[in-house]
Amino acid sequence: MLFEAIDQGRFKLDTKLPVSANAQKQEPSKLSLRKGQSIKVRDAILALVTKSANDVAVVVAEAVGGSESRFARMMTVKALALGMTRTQFRNASGLPNDRQLSSARDMSILARALMRNFPRYYPYFSTEQFAYKGEIYANHNRLLGSYDGVDGIKTGYIRASGFNLVASAERDGRRLVGVVFGGKTGAWRNKRMTELLDDGFRKIASVAKAPRPILEVAEYEPPLTKPALGEIDTAARAPTPAKAPPTQAPPPPPEVMMLAWSIQVGAFRQFALAQAAVTRASSLAPVLLEDAIVHIFSIQSQTGPLFRARLTGFDEGTASEACSVLMANKMDCLAVPPTRGTEVASATP
Repeated sequence: MLFEAIDQGRFKLDTKLPVSANAQKQEPSKLSLRKGQSIKVRDAILALVTKSANDVAVVVAEAVGGSESRFARMMTVKALALGMTRTQFRNASGLPNDRQLSSARDMSILARALMRNFPRYYPYFSTEQFAYKGEIYANHNRLLGSYDGVDGIKTGYIRASGFNLVASAERDGRRLVGVVFGGKTGAWRNKRMTELLDDGFRKIASVAKAPRPILEVAEYEPPLTKPALGEIDTAARAPTPAKAPPTQAPPPPPEVMMLAWSIQVGAFRQFALAQAAVTRASSLAPVLLEDAIVHIFSIQSQTGPLFRARLTGFDEGTASEACSVLMANKMDCLAVPPTRGTEVASATP
């Protein structure tokens, strides 16, 4: 999201981002920034890549999205647009939240999108250490410099999901992306990633011409225990994956099965317009919609596909109140009662 904002001209690498009280109070891992200070965009990127600084994640979120909760909603909508159909963000850092979910496959989609859309920024992820105000911070990704060809991408840890890693390695012009969720230790996670990458490169070597420049290797692991506050690093929790026939779209996570009240803020011919409607609704009623789950899905009409933009996870009173706020701000809104539908979130715009 920050790379996109830079390319749009909203920020430069030397732009100073302000530190808020909300950023200061974040749990470690952090740079221990203080309210009233600032950090340059370049340093913020490096702090996230190497230190997994949760306070810096909030600084970036507030600069890009206006607030952390709005930024989390923007991330969720962006994830859905990329095809990450099992991902919901609730904060900027990945610190524990029961409703923050992702999957190994979704993280592989994100990794490939990062390399495809922002190749000039990707080298940041190979930074082995970062110097800031007299301190040296080593990258948590210990495969950098120890596994041939690894040039990123990101580690993560909370108790609910264990030790996680998205890694990418390139050899002889062929690249692998690997994802491990649920490691019991950092050493186990690194060992398992090494095994995955070794196996992938062996398969590539056995074929005269690899069919694709990027081969995805995604490893699913079960979630561990319940989240606990105050733990370190950044990661979303990995749900146990639901298996679907390869010819079908992946099923939506349970949260979007419309088992609670929802609000619909429009039906649009273009996916981007549905995204914009969800984002605008979140900004108009941030308190009521803070914990809402984004649900954008397509339906077929007589004139072609429509993308319905909904936010779900409410009781009836909250849904009604949210619609009242939105309509008072001249935005269409419809409260939708619980149904056990089989609507599938749209994976592509």
